[in-house]
Amino acid sequence: MQRLWAPHRMVYIADTHQPDEHDCPFCRAPSFDDAQSLIVHRGASAYVLLNLYPYNNGHLLVCPYRHISTYDEADAAEVAEIGALTQTAMRVVRETMDCQGFNIGMNQGAIAGAGIAAHLHQHIVPRWAADSNFFPIIAKTKSLPQLLGDVRQRIAAAWPVDPGP
Repeated sequence: MQRLWAPHRMVYIADTHQPDEHDCPFCRAPSFDDAQSLIVHRGASAYVLLNLYPYNNGHLLVCPYRHISTYDEADAAEVAEIGALTQTAMRVVRETMDCQGFNIGMNQGAIAGAGIAAHLHQHIVPRWAADSNFFPIIAKTKSLPQLLGDVRQRIAAAWPVDPGP
């Protein structure tokens, strides 16, 4: 069996600590510049960034700025903006990456599979007809064809000034 080493992921895998608002990566991300934190768009109550550990190329997250853990804690403005940003993200990713579908969802709580359960975030995962190649099956490894910085730049450049319908 071949091995593909990715030691940088040990920090993510080994850290079972659920962050609070003082050490939460989703609370800290907006304090850095967009390229460094992989942010593609900043809204009034929520923002969009690339997932640092993507399931697929162009995997985005929509996060409220406020440190809340579940959807029912979001206020009306956050719910509306998360929805609007999700729609805009789908349009932008479809246009820039020519995907044919999406998986969209929120894992709420560690037991439900949330890697960072302490801060609400919605996944937007683009899908292509041919994105299930042999690599995940044979090597149990996902191959991503583009660097995160390049994908962030491409999506951010295509983001509309007014993210309305």
